[in-house]
This record gives sequence, C-alpha cells and structure tokens, in this order.
Amino acid sequence: MKKIGLIAVFLLAGTSLFAQTKWVVDKAHAKIGFEVRHMMLSDVGGNFKTFDASITASKDDFSDGVFEITIDAASINTDNESRDKDLKGDHYFDVAKYPQIKFISTGITKTADKKYKLNGNLTMHGVTKAITLDLILNGTGTNMMTHKPVAGFKVTGTINRKDFGVGSVPSAMVGDDIQLTANGEFGQQ
Repeated sequence: MKKIGLIAVFLLAGTSLFAQTKWVVDKAHAKIGFEVRHMMLSDVGGNFKTFDASITASKDDFSDGVFEITIDAASINTDNESRDKDLKGDHYFDVAKYPQIKFISTGITKTADKKYKLNGNLTMHGVTKAITLDLILNGTGTNMMTHKPVAGFKVTGTINRKDFGVGSVPSAMVGDDIQLTANGEFGQQ
C-alpha cells in the first residue's frame, strides 16, 4: 500500500512540475515601441498604447514558452497627431480594414543564459510572415502586492514594412526597416 501511495505522490508531483502556467502582461509596466528612419536622416519613434500579451510555459526558464501578443493598430502613437492619422489610414496600416497586429511564437532557442531567439508568426496589414526576434529574460521575482511570481522580458528585432505591405512611400522618405522594442513584466496566473 505504501508503494502505491508513493507512486501516486510522484505522479502528482510530476504533473504539477510540468503543468502549463499562464503569465499575463502587467500593462502598467510594459511598452511596445518602434523606430523608423525618416528621409535617411533621423530615427522617428512611436509606440502602441493598447495591446495584450501572455505567455504559457511549463519550464522555469521559459524555454518552452508560447508568447502571444495582440496590438490595437489604431492605438499607434508617434506624438504627432497628423502623422498618427496618416499611419492609421489606408496608405499605411489601414486600421479600418486591419484593426489588429498579432504575434504568436512558434519556438524558442536558448542562445545563452537568459537569452533566446524567439521565432513566430507576425500578422500585420493582412499578411502573415515568420520572423525571428531577440528575447532577454530580464529576471524573475515576486510581486510585492499580489505575492505571485513575476518575470520581466525585453524583445528586440527588425522587420521590413514592405514585407507586410505597410506604406507605399519610397524608402528614401520612410525607411523599410522597422526596429521593434518591447518590454514587459508578466504576472503568473
């Protein structure tokens, strides 16, 4: 009888060790931003004000994590009302027709301690392309208010806007390469 009890304890412990855990972004401590070259002279930055993100993982180092991000394209903000209106229009994001930008990871490759290559599918302007981003696990800890585990990440990478059909203006006016940077704290659910 003791053997059956021990086996049951090990099975239950093993199940909880490999259980999928969901982590949700703390929007007060997160930002999704971008930069693009303007007229081959200066880098103009912006961000998206409205987004949601989550991670599902069973490993403490998140090496099996699935990252999902959904962005409200109409929440684009470059601190210039006229430019933001243009970016929302059909010359660029066409937010009336394509209201969301989505990223879902398809795999993670650990490259060093707390550093990864994050592969996934980015859908923007009705086009889905596989991309690879750099992911850094900034650290883990405990939220002082909720007393639940938290983790912080930074994601960077470059995409080509023309791969997604965003903007038909010449590269000399608006660069093709868009530098992406996202930072966020995630709380375990």
